[in-house]
Amino acid sequence: MSLSVNLPLILSAAFVASPGPATLAIADTAMQAGRRTGLALALGVVTGSLIWSVAAALGLAAVMASSGWMLEVLRYLGGAYLLVLAFKSARSAIRGPAAMERNAAEVSASRAYAKGLALHLTNPKAILFFGSLYTLGLSPQASPAELVLVIAAVGLQSAAIFTGYALLFSNGRLARGYLRLRRWFEGAFAVLFAGAGLKVLASRL
Repeated sequence: MSLSVNLPLILSAAFVASPGPATLAIADTAMQAGRRTGLALALGVVTGSLIWSVAAALGLAAVMASSGWMLEVLRYLGGAYLLVLAFKSARSAIRGPAAMERNAAEVSASRAYAKGLALHLTNPKAILFFGSLYTLGLSPQASPAELVLVIAAVGLQSAAIFTGYALLFSNGRLARGYLRLRRWFEGAFAVLFAGAGLKVLASRL
């Protein structure tokens, strides 16, 4: 690896930053709707991550960071979306098992993928994170081939992490525990999603 690319730094930082609202959504979906749907949502998150990664590598992160209104729009969209997820989880917890089974049945793989994609594309901190990450880990002399290598490496790591979460939380033992304690799980997810949404809305980017 040339001195113009610090790939270990980039991958380590991306790994540390991976847990967040997307992980909550993957866990909720995988336990509630099963492995296939959880993997679909995880792939949506990975696609969103890849889009922001490419944008940052091409210098679009700097353009967006200099356009405060773009980040503000993303911030409000992201916070609102997380609050919608909190509302849905709270509603499921209040209505009980019948509503949860109906919600799980209604979640198709395509809708789960779209949910994961929207969750990551409306996260304004993602574009800032990738922008700062590539600023630290890539030098201005990095070649196009090195950029492609970094994007591919980050994408593969993201895919491994997020699909790993889907596989983990769709585990039979966890799924059975979720079935027994559905209301408690959904209530906890509602609180966590609401907290994340309010944090995004209150933060200054």
